[in-house]
Amino acid sequence: MSSPTTISLDAMGGDVGPSVVVGGVKDYLKRHDGAGVRFLMHGDAAAIEAEIARVGLDPAVVEVRHTDKVVAMDEKPAQAMRRGKGSSLWNAVEAVKTGEAAAAVSAGNTGALMAISKLILRMAAPGLERPALVASWPTIKGGHTAVLDVGANIDSDAAQLIEFAIMGEAFQSAVHGVERPRVGLLNVGSEDMKGHEEVREAHRILREGGFNLHYHGFVEGTDLATGVVDVVVTDGFTGNIALKTAEGTARLISGLLRESLSSSLTSKLGALIALPALKRMRDRIDPNAINGGPLLGLNGLVVKSHGGANARGFGSAVRIAVDLGRSDYLAKVAGNLKRLDAVFDHSAHAAPEGVAAGENLQ
Repeated sequence: MSSPTTISLDAMGGDVGPSVVVGGVKDYLKRHDGAGVRFLMHGDAAAIEAEIARVGLDPAVVEVRHTDKVVAMDEKPAQAMRRGKGSSLWNAVEAVKTGEAAAAVSAGNTGALMAISKLILRMAAPGLERPALVASWPTIKGGHTAVLDVGANIDSDAAQLIEFAIMGEAFQSAVHGVERPRVGLLNVGSEDMKGHEEVREAHRILREGGFNLHYHGFVEGTDLATGVVDVVVTDGFTGNIALKTAEGTARLISGLLRESLSSSLTSKLGALIALPALKRMRDRIDPNAINGGPLLGLNGLVVKSHGGANARGFGSAVRIAVDLGRSDYLAKVAGNLKRLDAVFDHSAHAAPEGVAAGENLQ
């Protein structure tokens, strides 16, 4: 019998804390086969156990680890690294390092999670500067496109963009089951001469290099949701703006649709008839349905949940952690990153000494 997959959870992170985390585990077990999965929950034991009893979660699948120390949502990454040891966030990641857990999930402070995860787990290969944050983007074909980076690395050179391509390809295969993901570089046009120097250099190397990637070439912003590629690579500045624009647009569409369908008796009757289709549409564009952004590039698995996610959203992040924990993602990335060393001198783009990972995150 195979050993269980253990997921370590920061039960105090996010806007709400234990109620969403415990509810998220309950939601995950309701929607997915939870056989062979157990959870470590780090935080205020009394609050966690009260939520376990409230939602009717089987205590046998949960081990509660008490700590009264919490990293605040507005705490600076450098402060979190100095003062965060023993906190629920720190302990959740520490369990991955010690081998107690296959992956950690937190809805807490993004910059602090990034910095603490890098400090505890280190990067998967020499020269990797900091993790990349990936988002799963729904497409009109019914699947998902992995988009990275969406906020961890504001400036990215050609070597980093190729690192993102390697990590994103392995993620898409592990989490969404795409056998040979197609990879594209986000640009302002599809022609070779378009874009800045770094994206053109990354394009040239990906097209000519021996990374065993199915490289498609340049893609544009309109391609993010079309499914023309399975992985879209960009810098964190552009990716974060694109992600938040998409989330805002989804809320706008939902609001306009709700307003239109409740504007008259005829509209309400039409909405009643179309209710099943409308529910399917809502589920497709609901950010909670695809919540959970792994920090790719670490020597271990950490998943960031949106701080404002509900229980369903946190359950989605748990699903990603379980899928990654059961996959060969880390081994696959390690193999391709070794090939990258032959192309670039990673020391040329390492972070300046004393700059903490995640320092520029909000």
